[in-house]
Amino acid sequence: MDKLSDELLIESYFKAKELRLGKEFIRLIEQEIQKRSLTRFLEQV
Repeated sequence: MDKLSDELLIESYFKAKELRLGKEFIRLIEQEIQKRSLTRFLEQV
């Protein structure tokens, strides 16, 4: 996931939630978002 831009990571998270993809996959994205300190972008929605 290091190759994804921050913006693409956030977009991927919302798309994965929208498509109801696997919980483990979404959890991996959430972990990466936390690692990059991007959780503020999740709170804006």
